[in-house]
Amino acid sequence: MNRKERLRPLLNQAQFNGFEFRRWFQRHVHPVWPGAEQAMELLGSEGRYYTLLFSHDFARCFWRSGGQMSFTVPSTSYPRVTASGDVVQVTRKPYTRRIIKRDAWKYHLRQMALAEDPIFYLYRYLPESLQPPLTVRRPERIAARA
Repeated sequence: MNRKERLRPLLNQAQFNGFEFRRWFQRHVHPVWPGAEQAMELLGSEGRYYTLLFSHDFARCFWRSGGQMSFTVPSTSYPRVTASGDVVQVTRKPYTRRIIKRDAWKYHLRQMALAEDPIFYLYRYLPESLQPPLTVRRPERIAARA
């Protein structure tokens, strides 16, 4: 699957939530609209897709405030100082969030910047109907011991 094909479901989700791809493309990439396919081809080449993925307009539409989206918030641990001055380790369990908070897109942009691959970070938040089939990796073979 090439980068253009991986960007398509992400763009579809944002457009469903009100993202105007043509207007964004003409404002941020090139003033002349080449057509949707050529625009996707251009974004898919030379790392230009980062312009789209980290755009505030795209992020606002992808994570629409108050929208219904099920995703799991991972468990986390952090130190905390109690009222008596002791430092305790707080562990929060993972939980499922269903309604997106206001300005959640800012949080997700920060997390996406830290992620190894921002496209796969975004795939976690796509509805099941838009998610492409996952490729199954073969497990590495363990050398037989003599």
